[in-house]
Amino acid sequence: MKYLEHLNWRYATKKYDATKKVSEDDIAKIKEAIRLSASSYGLQPYKILDIRDEKLREELKPLSWDQPQITDASHLFLFCNKVKVTADDIQEFIELTASERGLEADVLKGYGDFMKNTLGNFSDELMLNWTARQTYIALGNGLSVSAELRVDSTPMEGFSPEGYNEKLGLLEKGYSACVLMAIGYRSEEDQTQHAAKVRKPMDVLFEEV
Repeated sequence: MKYLEHLNWRYATKKYDATKKVSEDDIAKIKEAIRLSASSYGLQPYKILDIRDEKLREELKPLSWDQPQITDASHLFLFCNKVKVTADDIQEFIELTASERGLEADVLKGYGDFMKNTLGNFSDELMLNWTARQTYIALGNGLSVSAELRVDSTPMEGFSPEGYNEKLGLLEKGYSACVLMAIGYRSEEDQTQHAAKVRKPMDVLFEEV
């Protein structure tokens, strides 16, 4: 399978070639794969910022442990999870579902009420953790399709979410910085690309019960 071959090819790129840019066509494909990601209830409780402003990326670098990927990668995606999924968010999803499937919104009222009741009982901490977990599913799709396109990528948690939230005014918009994804092409100077991929053996990772 080419897919497995590509997954073996990919690694968390440490140093990007700042002179190489990913085509807009490939970026559109990565975005579409992220958009099509699975999420609980289909709610997609997140937003992705495509940070292109070079000055802003320079300002975010100190908030990211001065990692070079922030400024050297062709593109930088910031995955932001919702702080709280509200009844209005759920109603918006119900109406979108009805529109896309040619239904009356009232037909989905029971499903909407179920979601509102379930998520309405979440504590603030549980809600934030739950939306973050949904966000990581989307990140995984982004990493996988990048490998399929032979585009390098790096998932990055090494940054200050609080700093990003303040810098980008995210909390005021109902979101919190969750995880970064740098996208671009590896530098020939990145020695990490030559290291063997280390993963647990199949019989250790999987157990039949």
